[in-house]
Amino acid sequence: MSELTAKPKLARLFRMQYEEAQQGYVLLYPEGMVKLNQSASEILKRCDGERDVQAIITDIEQSFNATNLEKDVTGFLEIATERGWIV
Repeated sequence: MSELTAKPKLARLFRMQYEEAQQGYVLLYPEGMVKLNQSASEILKRCDGERDVQAIITDIEQSFNATNLEKDVTGFLEIATERGWIV
């Protein structure tokens, strides 16, 4: 999912939501739950199937007043793709 024009979205079996008990976002699926750190949740929140990877990177950089996040974001998206979280 490192191609900058790809438009990632959560896979059908997964749902992301804020869990008060976990004090953060989690990724729910039929067999369980994955607790997400802040970086992962910020990236996945933007994986809506509408924005491409470049737009996600730009939005995160602007939101957090940061630069040079392309490698971090695309690296996470590769892992999320391998785990089946996004398509």
